[in-house]
This record gives sequence, C-alpha cells and structure tokens, in this order.
Amino acid sequence: MIRTSDIVDVIVGMVTALPQAPREVDAGTNIARDLGLDSLAVMNFVMQLEDRFDVSIPMDRLAGIQTIGDLAVAIADLKGR
Repeated sequence: MIRTSDIVDVIVGMVTALPQAPREVDAGTNIARDLGLDSLAVMNFVMQLEDRFDVSIPMDRLAGIQTIGDLAVAIADLKGR
C-alpha cells in the first residue's frame, strides 16, 4: 500500500513543475489560493494525478479537498480500497 507521504512527494514534484508554482510547496499548500490555479487548471491537474495513481476521484470528494495533503489523503484512501 502506498504511503500518504509518498503521494505528497509526487504531488509536490508535479506542482513545482508548474510555471506559477510558489517557492515553498508542501502538504499544507492550498491548491486554489497558493497555486493560483483556476477551476479548469485544477481539473486538468487532478486528471493527471488520477492517471498517475490509477484512481478516479469522485466529484463530491473533490469539493472537500483544499490542500495538497487533503488530495494525498484522498488518493491514498482510494488506492487502499
């Protein structure tokens, strides 16, 4: 089973490749506010993560995700099923 911290590391690596990425990115980074992603960019990013981790994050679950850590927990939960 994949650890949440490993998922955070992958997400942080993907985020730091974004042109608008802030200098400091960690589990507490707010996806919308700190990364400056609009809703379309967030959806594209989530789709990349779904492909990377071979999961499908339900839309109702996405509504409660605010930080990179939240996203990592959601992915870990889905991978554990």
